Amino acid sequence: MVTDRRGALRAALALAGAAALPRLAAAQAGSLFPFTADDGKQVYNYRLPSDLSVEGLPGVVWTGAKHPDVILVEYFDYNCPFCRKAEADIDGLLRMNPGLRLGLVNDPILSLSSVQAAKVQQAVLRTAGPAKAYAFHQAVYAKHGPIDGPLALQVVGEMGLDARAIEAAADLPQVAAVVKRQAELASSLGFEATPSFSLGNIGILGYPGPDALQKAIADMKRCDKLACG
Repeated sequence: MVTDRRGALRAALALAGAAALPRLAAAQAGSLFPFTADDGKQVYNYRLPSDLSVEGLPGVVWTGAKHPDVILVEYFDYNCPFCRKAEADIDGLLRMNPGLRLGLVNDPILSLSSVQAAKVQQAVLRTAGPAKAYAFHQAVYAKHGPIDGPLALQVVGEMGLDARAIEAAADLPQVAAVVKRQAELASSLGFEATPSFSLGNIGILGYPGPDALQKAIADMKRCDKLACG
């Protein structure tokens, strides 16, 4: 993986377009649904534009139900501490909800190290498939401290995958293009913080906690809303 100054600048430029995109999902004056986090605070939520979705988006890591009744998509950064907390909780929610399908979309907005890790994740997906990519996602978050390309490749080796082949794949321009496109979608949806989520056609800014998210999943299944009246 290219980690020198020139490579870092290329990575920064690759995401510059995402940062400059207009926020198509403009902030609304108040949340669409009364939805509170586990700490009792209101969680900002809003209806997502119908013309923007993960449908057809390359590089989404999917796991969970093959024929879902609820789809949750997380937009995350590998160096986001709240994303790390959410990973274990959401994996538990998948086990609790057999009809739940989870999609993981990279939104590496915190550092160039996050871009590097996202590219390794995409390389694992390309070469080893979604199950290994999800296992990589879990294994990376099990590590302590900042996450960058070398650490991500260390995880690849610990998983028994070919780290050299994964590194070569991570440096492909097609992989950088996929990461950029995922970040562009997150930006266009108005997700200015990580993690953010889409549940059905509703956007959720920030991580509300496992109990609140479980209630939202149950309500979405019951009445197709973030919160049933």
